[in-house]
Amino acid sequence: MLAGHFSTALVAHQKFPKGTLLYFLIASQLQDLLWFTFHYLGLEPTGPSDVFNATLRDMTVDMLYSHDLIPQLIWVFIIFLIGKILFKNTKVGLVGAALVVGHFVLDFFSGHPHHIFGEETHQVGLGLYATNVFLAIAVEAIFSIAVLWYFFQQEAHNGIKRTSKNKAAIIGLFAFGIVFMLTIATTSFRDLFGIPEFNLSFNSNVPTLILTYAGMILYLNHYVSKFEVSKKNI
Repeated sequence: MLAGHFSTALVAHQKFPKGTLLYFLIASQLQDLLWFTFHYLGLEPTGPSDVFNATLRDMTVDMLYSHDLIPQLIWVFIIFLIGKILFKNTKVGLVGAALVVGHFVLDFFSGHPHHIFGEETHQVGLGLYATNVFLAIAVEAIFSIAVLWYFFQQEAHNGIKRTSKNKAAIIGLFAFGIVFMLTIATTSFRDLFGIPEFNLSFNSNVPTLILTYAGMILYLNHYVSKFEVSKKNI
């Protein structure tokens, strides 16, 4: 998943506001952020190198350390400790850990193939990006819609007021995520738009992914925090 993971962070912050939204957003996408780090360490090289040649179906990466099952025990424990120490609150740490577990569970239904520990071990997950990418995107879209509906319903119940423009800005990011994934599901941007071959730093795959994730995290952290509380709830 891409945007779908972020939706879990919104609900986590809604239920446990003692933790910052930024912490929950990072926890929800921890495995993907680790993937980018391990790519540059040479542990999880990602192909193709040119982002204009990339498709969800044909992207190649063995997410051994970031996404396989056994390393999750380490990442869950680390994010728990960060939450507990940073916010001096065990519940916040536990919720952060739950988001890390949730990332793995959601990837089981919509994501790249993951394994117990290494490609030679048993596959854990449906691996729909490789076998049925449009079904994977449909799963993410349905999940995102359901969680966002719940998020806004709970806000209304709690007396949280948002402008229509603010709601559209939040929903728009998730719509962008789904449309972006549909666009590159099986056809690369190079094939779609007839982009010629060239080799410049800004058309690299992983740096582009990093900018996309960082932009989405900062965008949500900005817009989700803009709301008013009804006077009767103060």
